[in-house]
Amino acid sequence: MVVDQALRLFAAKGYESTAVDEIAEAAGISRRTFFRQFRSKEDVIFADHESQLAQAQEFLTASREDPWEAVCAAVVLVFERFTQWREIAARRYQVVRQVPALREREIVTVFRYERLFTDYLRERLPEVPDLARVQFAAAVTTTHNYLLRRMVRGESDAGAADLRVELAAIPRGAGRAVHADELVVAVFPRDAPPRQVADLLARKLGTL
Repeated sequence: MVVDQALRLFAAKGYESTAVDEIAEAAGISRRTFFRQFRSKEDVIFADHESQLAQAQEFLTASREDPWEAVCAAVVLVFERFTQWREIAARRYQVVRQVPALREREIVTVFRYERLFTDYLRERLPEVPDLARVQFAAAVTTTHNYLLRRMVRGESDAGAADLRVELAAIPRGAGRAVHADELVVAVFPRDAPPRQVADLLARKLGTL
């Protein structure tokens, strides 16, 4: 596997000191074959992210479940695939931490996940305030990344079930639009005691 061999070389020799020819030789392919699969050394490191993004988009496009839950399910699928390649994920984390340009690429990649989820929610839930969709996508992505990073650093054995629990705690559709039939208008004298206002509201709302 080209990605596996590349990460081993990056970890052993350093990212900048490893040549494409060395990666190709270690992977048992030619230089030409390497460049048919990847545009650069950097692309090797993030190759699985491209695949994950494509698969997440396909999943969301085909999903017919509640949009909020569909996004959570897509995130869990991404997490599960990374845990299947835990050693590779851990090696990549170590390499990326050492190279500023790779850290910047990682930030852009995380944003692409957020944008995918936000765009999906915009399409499926046009009536929901945009800030609620953006906040949800950001929270879901951040929760995934937090658990994944703890896993690759050896600080946690959290799995997909743990991620599902944390995702379930994220509010869905906070700040949703209020429809006319949900409005309640009440008028009180300016000097009405707060307790009287509260009691009257409780009685009136109970009859709606």
